[in-house]
Amino acid sequence: MTTLSIIGCGFVADLYMRSLAKYPDIKIAYVFDQDQARKETFCSYWGLQAAATQCALLADAPKGSVILNLTNPNAHYAINSACLKAGFHVYSEKPLAMNMDDAHKLYTLAMERDLLLACAPCSVLGEAAQTLGAAIRAGAVGTPRLIYAELDDGFVTQAPYGKWLSETGAPWPYKDEFKVGCTLEHAGYYLSWLIAIFGTVKTVVAASANVVAGEDDAPDYSSATLFFLTGMVARLTCSIIAPHDHQIRVIGDKAVLRLDKAWDNSAKVFIHKRVTIRRKLLELPFAKRFKLKGATHPKLGRWGAASMNFALGPVEMISALQEGRPCRLSAEFALHLNEVTLAIQNAGSQSGAQDMQTQCPPIEPMPWAK
Repeated sequence: MTTLSIIGCGFVADLYMRSLAKYPDIKIAYVFDQDQARKETFCSYWGLQAAATQCALLADAPKGSVILNLTNPNAHYAINSACLKAGFHVYSEKPLAMNMDDAHKLYTLAMERDLLLACAPCSVLGEAAQTLGAAIRAGAVGTPRLIYAELDDGFVTQAPYGKWLSETGAPWPYKDEFKVGCTLEHAGYYLSWLIAIFGTVKTVVAASANVVAGEDDAPDYSSATLFFLTGMVARLTCSIIAPHDHQIRVIGDKAVLRLDKAWDNSAKVFIHKRVTIRRKLLELPFAKRFKLKGATHPKLGRWGAASMNFALGPVEMISALQEGRPCRLSAEFALHLNEVTLAIQNAGSQSGAQDMQTQCPPIEPMPWAK
């Protein structure tokens, strides 16, 4: 099955279409958006078939195919649920659901109907994340001991975000972004990498705050220490206040791995060796790059803030269905990612340690990263 249908034609839908253009064998069956004008503009630009209603899309799309849910976060649960009940595999934009009760319902629904359920972000399948994982498995830093990950995006509320438009003119959904919050929107970019490499987060110790955000908006700052079942410890910081910083560092016994661009599939992974000079312990400023051998996946040039192939997730689902194998972006992975992210977002200023109730094994590396 190489057919997709899309629900939601907003800002991010154009990014998916630019990525899907790299996969000419994948056909877009139908598209729906409740905004009729937006739907017509999107379908006209990309040459796609519009569905009159969501019900019509679910009735006419090929059964057992994949549906991309690219709607606003508060609509994710209802639409994901409707698609699963109609017999479709679902790839949802983040978050899977706005609360864990709804996330568990979706997971149960998918399991009962033997359907795939996955959630963005899919950069975990990209070259940068896979290279980082390969470097760790290769022992590039010795035994990894601690990880520092930053997802700070600058003082976004002072940016000219009203002028940010997609390729077909859809505005950046700033109202949803601020109400949902930077943690639910962005923490998953590195959190998914960490879970993919190290597996289950056992305990979260976090804090979140509204530094600038209004009373009705979600926290615009969060910081968490994550304790993994494997013993790995990671600190993850997320904000739309602090100066832009997307650096991740894996600190090991022998060296430090560094990557600077979470939203670039081609971001370079560097190894900083540690040496002793006289009586000082230093990390060498001159780094060696760790590279994978051979081809990886189709890449896209920079558009806006990112240079990412948004189609990697849906393509992985389709490939898993065609090959009769488990999908790397599993329902268990989506559920655990959702729980950890919500634990960070909802921590507030009084939260203590929170033990996670869901589990997820590390993700099988992509074939070209083994």
